[in-house]
Parts: sequence; structure tokens; C-alpha cells
Amino acid sequence: MAGNPADKVQGGVMGWVDARFPASQLWNDHLAKYYTPKNFNFWYYFGSLALLVLVIQIVTGIFLTMFYKPDAAYAFASVEYIMRDVEWGWLIRYMHSTGASFFFIVVYLHMFRALLYGSYKQPRELIWIFGVLIYLVLMAEAFMGYLLPWGQMSFWGAQVIVNLFATIPYIGPDLVTWIRGDFVISDATLNRFFALHVIALPLAILGLVVAHIIALHEVGSNNPDGVEIKKDKDANGIPKDGIPFHPYYTVKDLVGVGVFMIAFFAVVFFAPEMGGHFLEHANFEPANPLATPEHIAPVWYFTSFYTVLRAVPDPFLGVVAMGAAVVVLFFVPWLDRNPVKSVRYRSYAHRINLGVLAVTFIVLGYLGAQPVSELYSELGLRLSTMYFLFFWLLWFHSRERSAVFSVLSFAVLVSVYTFYDLMRIGTANETLVMAAWLLPTVYLLATMILPVLARGLGRDRPVPERVTA
Repeated sequence: MAGNPADKVQGGVMGWVDARFPASQLWNDHLAKYYTPKNFNFWYYFGSLALLVLVIQIVTGIFLTMFYKPDAAYAFASVEYIMRDVEWGWLIRYMHSTGASFFFIVVYLHMFRALLYGSYKQPRELIWIFGVLIYLVLMAEAFMGYLLPWGQMSFWGAQVIVNLFATIPYIGPDLVTWIRGDFVISDATLNRFFALHVIALPLAILGLVVAHIIALHEVGSNNPDGVEIKKDKDANGIPKDGIPFHPYYTVKDLVGVGVFMIAFFAVVFFAPEMGGHFLEHANFEPANPLATPEHIAPVWYFTSFYTVLRAVPDPFLGVVAMGAAVVVLFFVPWLDRNPVKSVRYRSYAHRINLGVLAVTFIVLGYLGAQPVSELYSELGLRLSTMYFLFFWLLWFHSRERSAVFSVLSFAVLVSVYTFYDLMRIGTANETLVMAAWLLPTVYLLATMILPVLARGLGRDRPVPERVTA
């Protein structure tokens, strides 16, 4: 790759390096001469923060592997050894455990920003797909690491999750045995999860992150207005509304890093368990196959999908629903075909849809961490329905719909889950079912029927030709 001769340093050490490796060209292409929109806001911190947490996890993970023993007889004791006897071991372990939760926090916020500003739309579909793949591998990485402390919740949580694969017809039982490497969760399971957590999955994440960044820098960054800055360039071919990523946004990101590190270390030093949400109380007891914890629930960043699983009575269909809740994210670029990208100029109906998604996902997460009850199960079912309705409404709001189509679509959707409710009459609390029925119905009324009655709620606003402040 010859590159631009102007990017190469002449003479000196860097001149010698540039003659053999495109160091200066890479610096210019991805930092100094990578032009980004000048109107980035708060939401654009989370991409760089996700990269920061990835580095924290890799570095602290390396130190932890120096003392951890992937052996069922010694794993729990080795973690206690790290916490009590290794110099600064408690800090490294808490940074790693806290980093896992903070990783998901910044990734969730990063993904929500993409939904807000339409960063998954053409020409950025591949960026979104790489991002969802990173999310999937990150979930696998977190699950594999969850078993390693070999505490009570680690053992039984892995037992529950692995056994979900047993619901798959025909191949389920054999698949579960193959995953565990044994007929029960054992030393063989711990060893293979350790290998995947420490070597295979981190390499996959790093490769996907590189692909994600390359795809981003190929098409350019989106912005809060959803305007393509590459369409309006000056005589030198530089976007008029663009500024170099370095030094402007590297300095800006350093401010975000500073605030983030204050919050991060506040948790590490003062609340590393976060009330049992980051580190469960049961995980401070060694794994005991003969004593089941009173309440088994996954870590908080899995609980939204765990609620979807529990909402479906049939085990296999529950697993299918949980998988679909993640897989549907891949189709977002093709579900939302509206040419307007940013929520700033989308209809009020679309804004309501995004707001309901955020609240629904958070409440689903809360419900997944609670013991099973009739009320929570019913709410989980309704909110799971609303989660999937969000993706239908993404397609529905791709353009302004006629009154007839809106009413017919509303009637069909409501009739589907109403029919399911009628089938449950006599086996469920009828008052609770009828009250919970209002949740998705009001949601659909607000996003499908109300825009028909008040047309301004369903219309997008004009998009400016250039970015605004």
C-alpha cells in the first residue's frame, strides 16, 4: 500500500519507519486527517469509553490469569487468594468485575445512541452489524467469565443457562453434554470456559472492534442531525462541517474519560458489589452442587432477555423468543427504511417508540432479577410483547401510513395477543390479565392511532442541508 507521499515523514526515525510501515499514513487516515462532524454531543463519548473499558478488561484479565487456577478444586480458593494475599489483587479483581458491568453500560448507551440518530442506516449498515456481533460475543465472553469464580451463583447460573440448550428438539441433550464436556457442570466445563474466556472470545472481540472501526472510517461518522458531511466539501476536498478527530475530539474524549474514571473508581472503591447486582452475595460462597440457591438469576446485563425467556410458558419457545430478542437487532437497518435519520427530525410517534423501548428494556431487566411471581410474570409477558412491537413500529414509521392501514394493523396486532389472553381465561388471574392488557394496547394507540387523529404527530420535520450546532 503506497499511500499518499505527503503523509510520509522524510528523514529521522519516523522517516525510516514510514519507508517500511505506513505509520504516519495510519495516523492521518484515522486521527489527524479523519474529518468528523463538528456537532458531536454527549452521546458520542460512549464509543471511545467502550474501547477504554475493553483495554481495562484485557489488562486486568492478564494479571488475574497469573494467579487464577482453572480447577474445580482450587478455583474459588484462588480467587480468595487473589483478594486476600496477592499485592493489590483485590483492586485488580474489583476493576475486572466492575469493568464487566461498566462495559455493558457503555455498550447499551452506545447502541441506544445509534438508534437515536439512525447510525444504522445506509451507508452504515455494516457498522451496525459489526456492533451487534461485538455485543453477541461480549455476552458470550461475560457468560464464560461468570463461571470462573466457581461460587454458588456462578455454578447454578451456568447450570440453568447451559440447560436451556436441552430444550432444542432431537439434538438438545447431546448438545448440552458437548458444551459441558461432561454430564454435569464440572472441572471439564470450567477448563473449556476458561480457555474461551481468556483466549478465543477476546481475540474475536478485538477482530470485530477493528472491523467496526475500519467500516466506520470508510463511510464516515454520523452526527446528531443525520446529515452527510461528505456531500459538502471545500476546494481542498475537506468537508465544510467537519473537523479533524485529532486534536479536537481526542481532547473532548479525554474529558469524558476523566468523568468516567471518577465514576468507575467510585464503584471500585466504595461499592464493588453494587448491592449484589455487580457481584452477587451467593457468589461469595464456594460452589455446592448439593445446595441450590433460593433464587437463581443471571447478572443484571442479561436479565432483560431472561425475562423474555421466563415470559413464555413453553421452555423451547422461551429459548426461541430469547434468541429472537437478540437476533432481531441485526435486521434494524432494513426494518427502519425512513430516509430521515436523526430523532431530532423524526415524528413524535417515533420518539415515543424510542422512549418506550428504553423504559421497557430497563423494566424487563428489573423483572428478570426478581423471584417469579404472578404479577412479575404477567408484566414480563406484556413488556416482552412491547419489546418486539418496537421493531414492528420501526418499519411502520418508515413512512406516513394511511388511516385505513393504521387502523387495520392496530386491530390485527391487538387481536393476536387478545386471542392468547382468551385462551388463558380460567388459568390466570383475569383481573391482572385485563389490566396488563392495557400496556401494549395503549402503546399501540399512542404510536399508531393517535398519529392518525393528529397528523402532526406522525410527520417528520424537514432536515437541514448542513449540520447545526
